[in-house]
Amino acid sequence: MSRRDAREVAMKIIYQYEFGQACDDDLIKEMSNQVKLSNADMEYLYDVVNGVKNNIVELDSNVEKFLKGWSLDRLAKIDLAILRLSIFEILYRTDVPNSVSINEAVELAKKYGTEKSFSFINGILASVVQHVQ
Repeated sequence: MSRRDAREVAMKIIYQYEFGQACDDDLIKEMSNQVKLSNADMEYLYDVVNGVKNNIVELDSNVEKFLKGWSLDRLAKIDLAILRLSIFEILYRTDVPNSVSINEAVELAKKYGTEKSFSFINGILASVVQHVQ
């Protein structure tokens, strides 16, 4: 259907990874069956899931830089999954404008997070963008 659908599936897979679920091709195929994705969106899905998995230390380091009085283990796991996905897009996906990545992360946070998640995620991602420019 759309990149937005692929992004949402990616976030769900990244969330499951936090709880020990293997992020392998079988899980990606299984999860992507929930929606109809184009070939380009499937490529995106594989890229971001594997990219987050392979760069998780760097992604988490970027989150930690901007946490004020918090640690990663205190974050809601869904918020962390959304942050990892969006920061991966910001750092590694030149086809996704930073503003789009942030907006999509905020929308995911509104849908899956707490009432404060979207503003928290927006603030962290804005700081990451400022830092990497």
